[in-house]
Amino acid sequence: MNEPVTRVGILLYDDFDLIDAGGPYEVFLTASRLVERDGAPACYEVVLMSPDGGSVTAYGGWGVTGTVAAAEAGILDVVIVPGLIDLDQARRNPAISDAVRALASRSTVTASVCTGAFLLADAGLLAGLPATTHWEDVAALTDHSDVAEGITDVRWVDNDSVVTSGGLTSGIHMALHLVDRLHGRDLAERTARQLELPWNPEGSTRRTGS
Repeated sequence: MNEPVTRVGILLYDDFDLIDAGGPYEVFLTASRLVERDGAPACYEVVLMSPDGGSVTAYGGWGVTGTVAAAEAGILDVVIVPGLIDLDQARRNPAISDAVRALASRSTVTASVCTGAFLLADAGLLAGLPATTHWEDVAALTDHSDVAEGITDVRWVDNDSVVTSGGLTSGIHMALHLVDRLHGRDLAERTARQLELPWNPEGSTRRTGS
């Protein structure tokens, strides 16, 4: 009997960092393609969402059309919230915060990439939990009243129903971790190899130098 497809929703909004969303998008699509290559049905359905279903423009001007309104995305197994450079703008936008809360309430796992962790914290999803974000912003995340501890030098922090990841390409590593959680280490490692990405299942990394 075939397993039900895992539905992954990626929330997009103006000025989001393209790699924060595109990296995980590619991971889940590649994992599905490998499973289909093995003769089994696709294991992931990836849904691109925006707060109202309208077009959005990533940082730098790359436009995205054909998104689904967050309220119409249905039940999701995983929600990905990307980061952005102008974080204050997103935090002032009630449509984004409302979408984050609503999506989290009907998903099994809510995950952030980079500064998306602040949007999770503002929504109350990181209350009493450790979390990570881009290394430049960990101190600010630590100062958030809800966050128990800001973690440095890791690709991701897994709190079961909430997962945060570091900046930019760390979202790719975190998405591979979710593939590992949901469909096993073998598929995660095959996906990383297909992407030609060195991947550490433990998620830790160290920066050297002054």
